[in-house]
Amino acid sequence: MPKKAKKAIRLSAAEQHLLDRAMAAQQQAYAPYSRFQVGAALQSENGEIFIGVNLENASYGATVCAERNAVAQAVSQGQRKFVQLAVVTSASPPAPPCGMCLQVLVEFCPDLRILLANPEGEVERTRLSRLLPRSFVHPK
Repeated sequence: MPKKAKKAIRLSAAEQHLLDRAMAAQQQAYAPYSRFQVGAALQSENGEIFIGVNLENASYGATVCAERNAVAQAVSQGQRKFVQLAVVTSASPPAPPCGMCLQVLVEFCPDLRILLANPEGEVERTRLSRLLPRSFVHPK
């Protein structure tokens, strides 16, 4: 039985801009081992966009994901509140962030809006709370 085609979603201009930034970032990823390039674009509450790429290393534990790179960029610029993240991979369906990235993101925005996409045009809208429903949050 053939796969049921997913209904295309209509993106706002802001969502498309964020996704375009993530797609451009994906081309800069350094993934010589897995060949799985990831680009991320994280939008702060004030509208600023921070990009990240995955950065692999022969010592696999030293590899850093695109999403955490984008968070580090934002935090280094004094941003701590985020509204949306776009993640682009070549996977079909589009791949979500890994568990470590989800946990880092929840530190700043437990219900972050997330766009998952690939260069073939598949796009999915979701929320961090859906991808990590029982996250660990430090009692403050």
